[in-house]
Amino acid sequence: MENLILYTEREGYAVDQCRKTMTAGELIEYLQGYDEDTPIYLAFDRGYTYGSIRESRFELEESEDE
Repeated sequence: MENLILYTEREGYAVDQCRKTMTAGELIEYLQGYDEDTPIYLAFDRGYTYGSIRESRFELEESEDE
């Protein structure tokens, strides 16, 4: 089985310091190209350390733009 690795990078200390990010819709569309059983992992520091994605780690936060 193949793993889908999302290589991450730190861009700032707040979300407004980050460059453009995918929307939920864009992410859903992108993931449709993969088998639904493909594991997804986060990679930090160019793959030196890894993390998993769990539903309990998602949190909706109000944006200052609203």
